[in-house]
Amino acid sequence: MSNQTTDNKDCLAPNEVAHGFSEKVMPTKASYRKSKMFVLAIAAGAFIAYGAQVSLTVSTGEAEFLGWGASKLIGAMVFAAGLMMVVLTGAELFTGNVMMMFSVIEKKITWTKLFRSWSIVYLGNFVGSIILAFLVYYGAMCHNAHDALGVNTLTNAHMKVNLSFVEAFCRGILCNWLVCLAVWMATSSRRVIGKIFAIFFPIMTFVASGYEHSVANMFFIPSGILMKSVPSVVAASGLDAAQLATLSWKSFFLHNLIPVTLGNIVGALVFVVLLFWMAYLRDDHNKQLEEDK
Repeated sequence: MSNQTTDNKDCLAPNEVAHGFSEKVMPTKASYRKSKMFVLAIAAGAFIAYGAQVSLTVSTGEAEFLGWGASKLIGAMVFAAGLMMVVLTGAELFTGNVMMMFSVIEKKITWTKLFRSWSIVYLGNFVGSIILAFLVYYGAMCHNAHDALGVNTLTNAHMKVNLSFVEAFCRGILCNWLVCLAVWMATSSRRVIGKIFAIFFPIMTFVASGYEHSVANMFFIPSGILMKSVPSVVAASGLDAAQLATLSWKSFFLHNLIPVTLGNIVGALVFVVLLFWMAYLRDDHNKQLEEDK
């Protein structure tokens, strides 16, 4: 039943989504002019950063009253707003664009176009995230709740850069498996409310579980680094000089962003692209190869 096209057309069947990604959606994205791709990527980075910031805000101080798990859940629920904004505005997000591999496998786009898109979008996401990080910093949002928001931002970043390579890599895999499922399911819906609900539950699951998203971390960790320059936040955090020294731009790139990005690529490529290509596209692909002989 899952391979059949639905009659009411409120949503697309899974095989329709797979063909749509391979033949239309991803080739179109890969063909955007560089300026359009970059601007849409800046927007996506900022949207994910908005979700990250509100997640930090609503989870600040909650664990003391609601418990750790409930605090994580509430922060995860609001974080989903970031991907909703990305999907509904057509912004370009690196983690979702890993699914361009559908089109590469089907020879709809070239490796050159793939890496062109990935590099431009990744850089644009970073720019958008950093812009929001500095706006939040200069807006003095860290002083909310008597510096508690700043402390939450600082300690969250400190935790992320102190993950081992394997921990960050595995959390990156788990994260983008869910993010790409959210994009997949949102694409299957023809209605805005359906897209919202399709995004909400997988994103809530990844954030509440503590998985690692490269673009979100482009906001989380630089924001934490900026908190090191706020004496009252540092004092309230309880982190000593040695602990603070581990939170730097170098550790951001080497100990988090690189392994998480690699994990995000593997999560999408292996557990979404390859799995669904084998389920929905491989037979058609092989049939076409036979016809071309």
